[in-house]
Formats: sequence, C-alpha cells, structure tokens
Amino acid sequence: MTTLDMQSNAALLESRRKRQAWRRQKNRLALMVSMMTMAFGLFWLVWILFTTIVKGVDGMSLALFTQNTPPPNTAGGGLANAIAGSGLLILWATVIGTPLGVMAGIYLAEYGRKSWLAEFIRFINDILLSAPSIVVGLFVYTIMVAKMGHFSGWAGVLALALLQIPIVIRTTENMLKLVPDSLREAAYALGTPKWKMISAITLKASVSGIITGILLAIARIAGETAPLLFTSLSNQFWSTDMMQPIANLPVTIFKFAMSPFGEWQQLAWAGVLLITLCVLLLNILARVIFAPKKQ
Repeated sequence: MTTLDMQSNAALLESRRKRQAWRRQKNRLALMVSMMTMAFGLFWLVWILFTTIVKGVDGMSLALFTQNTPPPNTAGGGLANAIAGSGLLILWATVIGTPLGVMAGIYLAEYGRKSWLAEFIRFINDILLSAPSIVVGLFVYTIMVAKMGHFSGWAGVLALALLQIPIVIRTTENMLKLVPDSLREAAYALGTPKWKMISAITLKASVSGIITGILLAIARIAGETAPLLFTSLSNQFWSTDMMQPIANLPVTIFKFAMSPFGEWQQLAWAGVLLITLCVLLLNILARVIFAPKKQ
C-alpha cells in the first residue's frame, strides 16, 4: 500500500469519526429535548391529578351518591341525580352509537375497502373525529332542540352518539384490517359465505380490539360538557324522563364550579374526581384486560 493510499484511508477514517461524533451529539440533543418535553407534560398532568384528588376527596361521601343536588348556598346534598342522568345518557349513546359504528367499520374493512363510497365515508369520519364537540352540540340543537322547542335527554344522547360513532368506526376498521387475508381466503376455499366468515372468523379474531375501542369511546364522551349545554342542559331534581332536560355530571360540575357558593364548588370537585376515576378505570380495562395475550 502506497503512502498516498494510507493518507487517503486515514482521511476517510477521520471523516467517519467526525460524522459519528456529530450523530451522537444530535442524538443526545434530541434525547434531551424529548425528555424535557415529556417532563413538562408530566408536570402539568401530575399537578392536575394532585389538585383533583386533594380537592375532590373532601367532597366524597355517601351523600354524594344518595342525595340530589342542593339549592344554592345550602349545606349538604349530593350528585345522585347528575350521576344517574350521566349514566342514562352514556348508556343510550352507547346502545345507539356502538352498533352503527361496528357495522360501518365492518363495511369499510370487508365490503367497501377501496370503493368510492368507502373513501367518502372515511373522509366524513375523519371530519367527525376532528370536529369540536361544541359544533356537534350546536348541530343537534339546530336539528332537534330548536324543532322540539325544549331541551331533552334524547338530544344529549344523539350528540354523544355522534361523538362516539367515528371512534368506533375507526377502531373496528383498523382491527379488522389486522386480520390476515389468508384466513378469509381459507374460509372462502371451504365454501363459507361472506357473512359467516365475518361473524365467525374476522370479528372473533378482533373482538378484543373492538371492545377496547368501544371503552375508549365511552371514556371520550363521559366528560363532554359543551354538547350537553346545547342539548340536554340540566335540572336540580331526580328525573329519568328523556324527553325533558336531564341532570348530568359535566354540566352540573360546570355550573357549580362557576358559582360563588363554597358548598357547590366542593361538590364540583367531588364530581371531577368521580369522572376522572371512571375514565381512568375505563382506560385500564381497555389497555390491560383486553390487551393481546402474549404466547
């Protein structure tokens, strides 16, 4: 090897070392920025959770679940009517939204696939996924509340269902797409009808993921306030009449938190803690119990 070749190799090695050192520096910088942003986000999250727990625990009692919302500037009372109203709204929104979302997801994954109608549905679904909830509430107010002449629980159910359906559609379609096409082809080779193949093979293989999406959709609508302000509003009494305004936790929390009365504010913090715990429980169920089992 000549002296010129040795010098050329040494220059190449030196250039490579400089590039590697620069890459390590960029990697350290990117890692440091990522850690800082993670710490920044976690700081506010921990602060919010800590404040919610500290202020919410003071208002937790048996009366919270057994007594109705109290009049202004009155000691005692609870959130029983608001809890029951929220339960009814979420229950009926899930009963209406889940089947529609699952069936639409099945169509997109199994029947429509790349057809123009499926692409159009996906486009509309993406818009609904990103639409602010207050816009959905105003839409339902226009087509239902204004026509009926009064607020009602069914209007709130419709608004929450419209927020839930796009999430279920997206989750169902993605879960069904994860099922290998070889399973479908094997079923067809055995003469299995398409509907039977979907119900017995693809849905069965993706049921845990679909249930996870449904639980996350329920968690998504559990704390929505803006659409309920335009639809079901609220009341101070125990009522299960879905044709009339019905009490619910998000609107009650909003009203009590904005009031000047300390008793109402304490109940508002207790309601915030209750919703937070429910959403946390749903997320744990979705991510742990229905997580894919490792072989």
